[in-house]
Amino acid sequence: MTVRFLSALGAGILALCAGTGAGAQNLSETDVTLGTSAADQGLSGVLDQLMGMEAASLSALNASRLRQIGSAYEGEGAQDDSRIMEAAELDALRAPEGDAEWQCLTQALYFEARGEPIIGQYAVAEVILNRVDAANYPDTICGVITQGTGRRFACQFTYTCDGLSDEMTETAAMHRLGHIARIMMDGAPRDLTEGATHYHADWVSPRWARVYPQTASIGIHQFYRQQY
Repeated sequence: MTVRFLSALGAGILALCAGTGAGAQNLSETDVTLGTSAADQGLSGVLDQLMGMEAASLSALNASRLRQIGSAYEGEGAQDDSRIMEAAELDALRAPEGDAEWQCLTQALYFEARGEPIIGQYAVAEVILNRVDAANYPDTICGVITQGTGRRFACQFTYTCDGLSDEMTETAAMHRLGHIARIMMDGAPRDLTEGATHYHADWVSPRWARVYPQTASIGIHQFYRQQY
C-alpha cells in the first residue's frame, strides 16, 4: 500500500464528514496505487468495511452535531485569552463610555489598582463584582464601593475615606481602566480569583485574612473569599 492510498483515504474521510457527493466523487477518481498481493487485497476489504461503517455513522448525525464535532474544544482547560488584553491593545481603543455604575468601577480600579499589572486590575474588578452578587453586600457597584464611607474604620475601599481628591488625573490610565471596567461589566468570566470578595496589599495583615481562605496572589494583592 503506498502513501498515495493514505492521501486518498484522508480525502475520503473529509468528504464523508462534509456530506457532499462531490467529495465522494473526488475520492473515486483519485489515482490510488495498491499492491496486488493477497495481504493487500485483504487489507483493502477491511478498509472498505471501515469506511462503510464511518459513512453510516456520519449519515446518522444532523448538521448541527457535525459542526460541533469539528469545532474547537471549549470545556475545562480550554485556552481563552480574549479577556486579558495587553495595555497597548486597550490603549489603542477609542475612549470608553458608560453610566454611573461604570464610572464607579473605573474610579475604584484607578485608585485601588492603577499600579498593578493588567491581570491584577482585572482581579480587583472581579472582587467588586463578586460583592455585588453576594447577599451580604449592596447590590450595585457604587453601593459596594462606598459601603461604610463616612464611618470610622468602616470604609471598604480606603480611597473613599482617605481625605484625598478622587479626581482621576492620569488620562491614559483612566481610559485603560475604563475599558477593563466595561469588559468586566459586560460579562467577561471571573476566573482569576476563584470568587474572592476581599483583598489586601502585601504590607498589611487584616484580621479577616486569618479567617477566610486565600484564593489567589496577584501583583501586590492577596485575595480571599468570605465564608459567611
